[in-house]
Amino acid sequence: MDMTKTILVVDDKASLRTMVKAYLSEQGFRVVTAGDGQEALFVAREKKPDLILLDIMMPKLDGYEFIRIFGKEQETPIILLTAKLDESDKVLGLELGADDYITKPFGMREMLARIRAVLRRVDKTAPSSNVLRAADIVLDKELRIVTVGGQAVNLTPTEFDLLAELMSEPGRVFTRAMLLEAVQGIAFEGLERSINVHIRNLRTKIEPDPGNPRYIETVFGVGYRFCIYALADETEG
Repeated sequence: MDMTKTILVVDDKASLRTMVKAYLSEQGFRVVTAGDGQEALFVAREKKPDLILLDIMMPKLDGYEFIRIFGKEQETPIILLTAKLDESDKVLGLELGADDYITKPFGMREMLARIRAVLRRVDKTAPSSNVLRAADIVLDKELRIVTVGGQAVNLTPTEFDLLAELMSEPGRVFTRAMLLEAVQGIAFEGLERSINVHIRNLRTKIEPDPGNPRYIETVFGVGYRFCIYALADETEG
């Protein structure tokens, strides 16, 4: 991955902007900052960042309005920085087009892992493959075959489609509505909780310990993601 990416850090707290800028600069990124949504629009249009770390609650123009406006101009990936406890706020940000979120206070290493995961997804220039590989799971979309550690597992059509959706973008948070639409073509609010049942069944088939899942991580109150830490463990191992 090209480590000379430009990151725009948007937060109304100067101390957080300074801390994040210093850390990301040490990691080889170019970093620009903004203290509110209006300034962020100006900086984003001028500097054309590769990724935006975006606070939700800001003066002049909040994070949601920034996404609504800038999302019509550019497809820059966005990671939300949120201190809000209401999970519906995180869901709203994701459904407006944000790629991920980090809840304050957060660790620098977690933030870096999320940034790298999103940039990896954006940097994929090769044509989409019919074979997805993540950690020790291999999924063949054409043959509809899944192996875990070289062993074939039998999945229902819904379980297969759910796993394919999650593996297509490791690290991305998928709301239940997104997953339901992916597997059924349409999302009805009353059916979103059925995703929980399918995920539970899927875990019993692919996880070494379904009670302590390694691959499919629950993002409480929001949905699920294919855990990027499982990928890191595989790489380091």
